[in-house]
Amino acid sequence: MSKPWFKQYDPWVPTEIDPDQYRNVVDMLLEAGETFRDKIAFSNFGATRTYAEVLDLSRDFAAYLQNELGIKKGDRVALMSPNMMAFPVAMLGILRAGAVQVNVNPMYTARELEHQLNDADVDTIVAFSGSTPCLAEVAANTGIKNVIVAGLDDLNELGLPSPPPDTRLRNPIAFLDALSIGKKMQLHKVELGGDDLVYLQYTGGTTGLSKGAMLTHRNLVANVLQFEAFAGDYIKPGEDVVITAIPMYHIFALMVNTLSYFKFGGTNVLITNPRDMAAFVAEWAKWKVTVFTGVNTLYNGLLHTAGFADLDFSTLGFSVGGGAPVQKAVSDKWKEVTGKHIKEGYGLSETSPILSVNPFGMTDFIGSIGVPVPSTDISLRNKEGKEVKQGERGELCAKGPQVMKGYWRREDATAECMTDDGYFRTGDIAIMDDTGFFRIVDRLKDMILVSGFNVFPNEIEAELAALPGIMECACIGVPDDKSGEAVKAFIVKSDDSLSEADVRAFCKRQLAGYKIPRHVEFIDELPKSTVGKILRRELRDL
Repeated sequence: MSKPWFKQYDPWVPTEIDPDQYRNVVDMLLEAGETFRDKIAFSNFGATRTYAEVLDLSRDFAAYLQNELGIKKGDRVALMSPNMMAFPVAMLGILRAGAVQVNVNPMYTARELEHQLNDADVDTIVAFSGSTPCLAEVAANTGIKNVIVAGLDDLNELGLPSPPPDTRLRNPIAFLDALSIGKKMQLHKVELGGDDLVYLQYTGGTTGLSKGAMLTHRNLVANVLQFEAFAGDYIKPGEDVVITAIPMYHIFALMVNTLSYFKFGGTNVLITNPRDMAAFVAEWAKWKVTVFTGVNTLYNGLLHTAGFADLDFSTLGFSVGGGAPVQKAVSDKWKEVTGKHIKEGYGLSETSPILSVNPFGMTDFIGSIGVPVPSTDISLRNKEGKEVKQGERGELCAKGPQVMKGYWRREDATAECMTDDGYFRTGDIAIMDDTGFFRIVDRLKDMILVSGFNVFPNEIEAELAALPGIMECACIGVPDDKSGEAVKAFIVKSDDSLSEADVRAFCKRQLAGYKIPRHVEFIDELPKSTVGKILRRELRDL
C-alpha cells in the first residue's frame, strides 16, 4: 500500500523491514559481539572494554543470576544505574539469563522507587551505590531480596571513588563479586521468542502512578532494524563513535545508542554526568565522534559551554534529537558550530521508541518530526476515531512491529490507549502536510516535557494535595530556556503563611528533581468548568 510519505524516503530506504530477522535481542547482540570481538565497545572515564570482554563479563553475570539467585525466564530484574561501564554488562547479563529488565531512574525518590519495584514485582535489583540510600529507605516495603551494588570504578579500574552502599541494606553483594562467582558457573541458554518481554519501560500515567510499557524482543529488534534501514550508509559498521550522554535507562538512549550501536559495532563513549559540561566537552575532544544523540536542552547546553565550538567536527556524520521538540534556534546554532542540522525524530516509551525521523539525506531543518520509519503506519484521527483529511489536525495513532504489547498488568489502560483496529493512541495532536511530513501541533494529554522526561500534572497535584495549607492546585508546563518546559504550580492557599519555599521543600522530598515546580503562583481560585473540572488551558492563557 502506497503512503504519501514514501516519496520523501531516501533512495536506499525500504518501505518494510523483517522484524523476525532475529529471534530475540540476545541473538542480535551476540552476533554483533562475535563479529566485532576486538573492537572497543564501551569507553567510560577513559577506560575501555572490547566486545569480547562485554560478551564474557555478561555471560558471567547471567550465570550468577541463574545459578546463585535462581532467576528464571520472565523474572523481572531491576537496573538502577547512570551511564557507567557496569550498565551494558549488567543489561546483557540480565537478558542472557532470560529475565525482563526493569529500567529504573537512579534519581527516583523513595516514593517513586517503591511504586515501581512493587508494580513490576521485582525481587532482584542491580543498583548504583549512590542510589542505595533511596533503595534502603523502601526495601522493606517491597519484595526485594537480592541487591547487587555497582560502583563507578567497576570494570574501569581507575580508582574512581563511589559512595559506599547504604548500611541499612542487608547483605548486598558487590557487582564485581557477582561476576567472579558467576565466572565459575555454567550459563544455561534460554529460548526466547519475539513475543517474550525484554524490558518493562515505565512511563508516566494520568492517575499519577507510572505504568510499565511491556516491550518485547520483537519490538526492540524491529526498531533497531527500522533505524538501520532508514539511516542506510550514514551508519558505518565497526567504525562509528557515538557519544551517550542521555541516560541509558531512557528508551531513546537504550534503543538508539546502546542496542543499535552495539549491533553496528560502534564505540560507545559513556558520559556519566552530562551536567558537568566542561568535563563532557573535554571527553568529546578525545574522540573522532561520528554520531551524537540528545534532547534539545543537552544540545543547547553544549552550545553554551566554553570550548565546545573549538572542537573538530569533521567526522560528525549526523546528530539526532528526540525526547522533546528540537527548537529551530538551537538547530540553527548547532549547524553554525558543527556544520549540520539536528535531525529531529519522534517516539514514545510505548513504541520502543522511534516512530518517525527526518530523512538522513535531508540537510535542512523544517520543524517536522519527519516521516514514519519502514513498516510503520501513522493515522491521524478525530475524537470519533475516524481518520482526518490530509492537512487537518488529528490525534497521532501508530501501528507497527515496534508498538508495545500493552501496559504491565493494566488491561484497562491498554484498552484505553489502543483503537479497535490496533493503533496506539499517542495523545499528541498532529498534522500531515501535503508533502507527507508530520508536525506535532498540540497535546491531547496535559503531559509536560522537562528535558525529555515526561511529567504528568496529576502526579504532582496528587502530592501537593497532601501538603497542609493547600486548598487546591493545578500544574501546567511553561516554556523554559534550559529544559524546554518547566512545571508551574497554581495554588489556592488555605493557610496564608504557606510560602514558595515550603512548596518546593515538600516537593523535593516527594518528587524527582525534574518534576519539582520551578514556578509557583498563588491565586484566589482555579478556573473550572460547570462540572468542576479544572481548566488548565485557561491557566496557560494566563
